[in-house]
Amino acid sequence: MSTPQDTSSSPASGKGRPTPTRKEAEAAAKARAKAQRTSKGSSRAERAANAAKVREAMKSGDDRYLPARDKGPVKRFVRDWVDCRFTIVELVLPVLVIAMAFSYTGNSNLMFAGEMVMLLLVIAVVISVLLYRSVLLREVRSRFPGQSTKGLTYYMAMRMMQLRFLRMPKPQVKIGDKVS
Repeated sequence: MSTPQDTSSSPASGKGRPTPTRKEAEAAAKARAKAQRTSKGSSRAERAANAAKVREAMKSGDDRYLPARDKGPVKRFVRDWVDCRFTIVELVLPVLVIAMAFSYTGNSNLMFAGEMVMLLLVIAVVISVLLYRSVLLREVRSRFPGQSTKGLTYYMAMRMMQLRFLRMPKPQVKIGDKVS
């Protein structure tokens, strides 16, 4: 039978070094933090230059400097596909502002009308997004076989709900144009 002393001296147990003192542990933590700060290292000027490149890419549609959520030919196709259509979903923000104004008038008839407009708008948005989703996914699967369609519905819906002049990256096609 083995004794408790035998198990403590086996190489499988223990960490093989003494526990550092608090002073040593704090010094090591400070050294690691300082090393991370300096190694991260892009200067303010470099960060500003990178941010300027990204802003310019958002205006011009240059795929090299776009954020990861907007990169790639599939996302470009979805952007162009959404931008070449005018949908009722684009009217969400202006109509919501009007409906909210009705809700704050104090007139019960206008308040009821505002609530009904918001309810109908939500229903219209859900129906539109579901209809456009099926058409878009069919197009993406035919043009980009084997590509993942994960996240495209959300990307499409969020782009559709933005006012055209506020969309980023800026629209590269006009309403009514054909998407290539």
